[in-house]
Amino acid sequence: MKAKIVLLPGDGIGPEVIGEAVRVLNGIVQKFGHTFEYETHLMGGCSIDAHGSSLTDDTLKACQQSNAVLLGAVGGPKWDDPRAKDRPERGLLALRKGMQVFANLRPVKVHPALIDASPLKPEKLQGVDIIVVRELTGGLYFGAKKREVMDGHDTAIDTLEYHDYEVQRVVELAFQLASARRKKVTSVDKANVLESSRLWRQVATSIGAQHSDFTLEHMLVDTASMRLITSPASFDVLVTENMFGDILTDEASVLAGSMGMLPSASLGSGGPGLYEPIHGSAPDIAGQGIANPIGTILSAALLLRYSLKLEEEAQLIEKAVDAVITNGCRTSDLGGSLTTTQMADEIIKRL
Repeated sequence: MKAKIVLLPGDGIGPEVIGEAVRVLNGIVQKFGHTFEYETHLMGGCSIDAHGSSLTDDTLKACQQSNAVLLGAVGGPKWDDPRAKDRPERGLLALRKGMQVFANLRPVKVHPALIDASPLKPEKLQGVDIIVVRELTGGLYFGAKKREVMDGHDTAIDTLEYHDYEVQRVVELAFQLASARRKKVTSVDKANVLESSRLWRQVATSIGAQHSDFTLEHMLVDTASMRLITSPASFDVLVTENMFGDILTDEASVLAGSMGMLPSASLGSGGPGLYEPIHGSAPDIAGQGIANPIGTILSAALLLRYSLKLEEEAQLIEKAVDAVITNGCRTSDLGGSLTTTQMADEIIKRL
């Protein structure tokens, strides 16, 4: 297979973990004879410094014309001024919108060898295997925003807006994913308060009625946030709107023992997918060579699965990661001493 992959290393530890993921992908190339063409572009804070924009038109165009995009992380204290005209996170939102990736998939699976790395009691973690599907291009993050003085007070307004088709496509994807799993979908909303959530629940109920052999449960986000800690194994596929999904997936990362372990895939309707670890740029450890590359390497596996349709190759990476964890390989976030490169070396050995 020939494929063009755009690399967006980003800020902080982003370039370090992207570099290791590319090494793993090159291992796949050598084993299976594929041809991957890499094209690297700036995005985030580094792009603001170089071009005055967190996402340039050229970078977005390159992403749109690729087969898939692999992103490291963006942001950092240097660009944290909330009054700034442009911030790294703005580029990320624009990238998602420009690539028309409307669903973010975040698998959360607890490796048996890492149960002790989580702050939860081991008995709570038995059998945890969740996919969170987060709607990615609607809701508060993309609604109209306004700052104005009202009645003598500085006032901020964010609009939470959803159309029925936006809910429909992401809930349908959740059912599609559940069909290959336990056929259980949990739709998370705030329907007791928000009109947008009442629309969400209405659409989800309608789609659930078309899947009589599935279990569909509706859950308020308050309850879901508690259940993720008290009984996480009860979830199979969890689908929710943009901001709720953003918060719940970070909470769920605690189950796996480290945010450095978890990948994500952002998908649309047939265009290139966007793949990134769920962790941030971690500027406090950038340049030290100690970041955990597994989340990014597993994101590369998802890239192979969803964008390039290379299931065998994706599984090979996932099995290699599973083997290194089983064999006790650990970076510092997991209580070990392996460097970023050494962890990748161990994974490549097992390809």
